Formats: sequence, C-alpha cells, structure tokens
Amino acid sequence: MKEIRIHGRGGQGSVVTAELLAIAAFKDGKYSQAFPYLGGGGERRGAPVQAFCRIDEKPILLKCQVTEPNYLIVQDPGLIGLVDIFKGLKPNSLVLINSKESPESIGLTQTSFQIYSFPATSIALQVFNKPLMNTAMIGAFAVLCGDLNIEALKKAIEQKFPGETGIKNIEAMEKAVNMAYDQFGVIPK
Repeated sequence: MKEIRIHGRGGQGSVVTAELLAIAAFKDGKYSQAFPYLGGGGERRGAPVQAFCRIDEKPILLKCQVTEPNYLIVQDPGLIGLVDIFKGLKPNSLVLINSKESPESIGLTQTSFQIYSFPATSIALQVFNKPLMNTAMIGAFAVLCGDLNIEALKKAIEQKFPGETGIKNIEAMEKAVNMAYDQFGVIPK
C-alpha cells in the first residue's frame, strides 16, 4: 500500500490534492481513500492542514491517519520547522516540496529521505495568476513516484473541476509534468 501525507495551509488545496490522487487511482483500477485532518484550527485559512491518501491494489481496511507515509507532499515550505513534517516518515521515502529553492537552500540536508523541490507556485501563477499550486504539485508528484497514471489524473481533475476551471487545472498539471520530466531526469512512460 502507498500512503501519502500532504502538508499545507488552509486554502492551499491540500484536501483537494488528496482527493484528486484518490480519484485518479480509482479511475486507474486501484483502491484508494482520501481524508483530511483539520484538528487544531485547520479549518481557518492559513492554518496548518494535513491530508492523507492511501492507494493499493487490494481493498484498504485502515480507517486512520497516515502516520508512517511512503510519500510526503509539502505545499508550503514555510511549514518546515513550524510543523514536524518528517514525523513517522519511512526511510528512503520520497518528499516533494513546493519551492523554487533546492532542498539544501531551505535547510533540508536530511539524507535518509529522497527530497525534491519543485516550483509549483511559479506554474500556478503563470496559469491562474494566483498561487493555486495543488494540481501542479500533483503533476510533479506523478512524475517522481511513477505510480500514477497521467490520463487518470486528467480525468480526476475533469470530474472534480468541470468546465474552464478543469481546463486550467489540467494545463497546470501538464506544465508541471513536462517540467518535472526535465528537472528530475525521469523518462516519460
């Protein structure tokens, strides 16, 4: 089972990110679940929020928070040091941080994880003229993890955001996918 924990702030789309990953996995024939943790004031815009996603080839019976994720998505690098984002993260886990700075530049020299940074907010500003970076983060994450079907992600976005909003979100995701292939040296499937 793949377990994903998403850290962000209220209003950044962390919960939607988890939902889109789960919908895409389901559309790709897998079992999935997504849910938020909003305790401690997370329902306020700007407060720290966690969202979770599980994906598996067989039914998922767990109904609890993801405490030992395989993957970590950090939508706001300002949470580093404010929240223990690495808590419970398994060794060699993949960490994707929304930042144009390298992981080392933002003080992340942790060697037991695979840490990558990606400028999702820059893509969002190009596409939306707003820092709505979650679909760009999903695109970069799909490239890095290699387990997510890009076409299923597009269908998930279309389902969640019909019309012009969906078109813009798919544009942001596709830009991120193309940039991530170049940035991370991953060969497209």
